[in-house]
Amino acid sequence: MNPVFRSDAPRALVTGLTGFTGRYLAKELEAAGYQVYGTAYGADPVEPNVYPVDLRDREALARVVNAVQPDVVAHLAAITFVAHGDVDAIYRTNVVGTHYLLDALARLPRPPRAVLLASSANIYGNAAVEVIDESVPANPANDYAVSKLSMEYMARLWMDKLSIVVARPFNYTGVGQSPQFLLPKIVSHFQRGARVIELGNIDVERDFSDVRCVALVYRRLLDLAPAGEVFNVCSGRAISLKAMIAMLEKIAGYTIDIEVNPAFVRSNEVYRLQGDNRKLKAAIGQFEPIPLQDTLRWMFETSPGGTSCAC
Repeated sequence: MNPVFRSDAPRALVTGLTGFTGRYLAKELEAAGYQVYGTAYGADPVEPNVYPVDLRDREALARVVNAVQPDVVAHLAAITFVAHGDVDAIYRTNVVGTHYLLDALARLPRPPRAVLLASSANIYGNAAVEVIDESVPANPANDYAVSKLSMEYMARLWMDKLSIVVARPFNYTGVGQSPQFLLPKIVSHFQRGARVIELGNIDVERDFSDVRCVALVYRRLLDLAPAGEVFNVCSGRAISLKAMIAMLEKIAGYTIDIEVNPAFVRSNEVYRLQGDNRKLKAAIGQFEPIPLQDTLRWMFETSPGGTSCAC
């Protein structure tokens, strides 16, 4: 990342800038005329306008905030892997780290006009309704989800000081997502021509979006700054894991054998997540979700290094 900034351009601070979502949001913001700065955990070598900082380091985080003096903030940095083994790190990063960030932002002489907090649709857990809107009660089923819901509650303490909007993204994917996540793992098997794949629960249904669409939504939310509101970020359609694999089989031109590995089966699995995005569209305007098969083809035809391949 080596952008050329206008001196009068608004400043955007993106925590987790060098992560999966952060890189796509940076492109969106730069295209909209923002100077983009960000944080990255353990960034080495340090990229231009990227500050290596741990969210749990209160003083270091405050120094970054004071150096950037952002007009808008997108808080993406978090431990996002549901099966992450270090529970203490999950809560200290996702809750305490967010507290440190909001405190530093509120102390600025001119606080940012918009702060977007990336929460998660995981907070809904196994909802009792078929389609989930923002009024559905939270029912978190794992520590990651509890940490995100706790972050939302904690952020209410800052609503009178900061213009905060909360995004609850459902599942999303794209080129560059870590292979520890489900769809990149499956895509990589097809890219290698593997004939067998080990998975956990294969009867789950998920509402998947393309990361490029999520970045667009986040940028619009920052532009419009609907303070105090919570929005589902989703396509509005749930697709089964079996259907996703069938899409990839069609793209790759062969079928794959699925073996269920009990070690991958979660006892607290959320079996169906489908979101309602009507509130989001009413706030930011219409947008057309990218079809999942197009996202999967994009991922399949792009090598791990980020270039198109002739697979």
